[in-house]
Amino acid sequence: MGLGMIEAVGLTKRFGSRTAVHDLSFRVRPGIVTGFLGPNGSGKSTTMRMMLGLDRPTSGHVTIGGHPYRSLPNAPRLVGALLDAKAVHGGRSARNHLLSLAQLAGIPAARVDEVLAVVGLREVAGRRSSGFSLGMGQRLGIAAALLGDPQVLLFDEPVNGLDPEGILWIRTLMKTLAAEGRTVFVSSHLMSEMALTADHLIVIGRGRLLADMGVGEFIAANSAGYARVRVADDDAEGSRALTAAVEGDGGRVVSEPDGALRVMGVPLPRISDLAHADGVRLWELSPHRASLEEAYMRMTQAEVDYRSTDDAKAGLRPPPPPYVLPPDPAGPPRPADEVPLRNWYVPPPPGGNPYATTPPARAGAETGEESR
Repeated sequence: MGLGMIEAVGLTKRFGSRTAVHDLSFRVRPGIVTGFLGPNGSGKSTTMRMMLGLDRPTSGHVTIGGHPYRSLPNAPRLVGALLDAKAVHGGRSARNHLLSLAQLAGIPAARVDEVLAVVGLREVAGRRSSGFSLGMGQRLGIAAALLGDPQVLLFDEPVNGLDPEGILWIRTLMKTLAAEGRTVFVSSHLMSEMALTADHLIVIGRGRLLADMGVGEFIAANSAGYARVRVADDDAEGSRALTAAVEGDGGRVVSEPDGALRVMGVPLPRISDLAHADGVRLWELSPHRASLEEAYMRMTQAEVDYRSTDDAKAGLRPPPPPYVLPPDPAGPPRPADEVPLRNWYVPPPPGGNPYATTPPARAGAETGEESR
């Protein structure tokens, strides 16, 4: 078995009466990015913890390079993992956190600065990790996984908290590590990222294996492609004629909300021939290939433990009435010619103090005072 091969055989884990993982068997090969998918509560984190010797299987076993993790010599230099980015002493700086891990594993201190630069934390290496944002903490966890330059890497939700630049960076990093011949095993709920990153998928539901195949094969096996067809907007007769022709040819037609037709079971060239034979003008004829998210949802729809529903009270309350200004206690506003002029503010004369608290002396009085 290769140095980086991960193999699970009959892996089972029970917590009391609850079975988290049931008879799980699969292999994770080096040289590719393997995505690990499943709904919440499906057993993904428990499986990864058993890989790293953090949980003991009830039955079965999982090995890395032919050996259990606990039996690997200097395991941190062979296997790097990110399971919980918050597993950091908040009072330590990023550099000291990594330095303590390096000293425990016999890794040269110079490697700490190397991985800090790789993950983009060199400028904040002296800051306490308690002040890190979610994305910065995630980068620090990735740095810890890379510290020993390992052959096998396990990531649990590695893009959590990362900004778009960080997501692109970790995607490129995982692909680069796999291209170097390393084993990259990544769990994620972001189907769009898995579609761009993973080469192979392992999908579980309620602790059981649902799929173990390539991404393209998984999509093809769990989705049905169709053609999207749109006829001229003013040609309702043509739409009915094309529908009848397709159904007569063994296909199925479903009307879309926007007026287009979804055609299944008939290839695009045949749809074009049928439309031409009936003189139907086509404004659109395009193939549709299901996304990884659509295929995943179709496979796991019966395996979801925590299913959201519509609000039971939605629609029961009438919509609020439009806002109306309350009546003015002083009554309706008067016309402009009825506005009283009493107590209106009058600007002071030039040179006067607008904030004076006592009225100025009258001009006559001032003159009489001077005459005396």
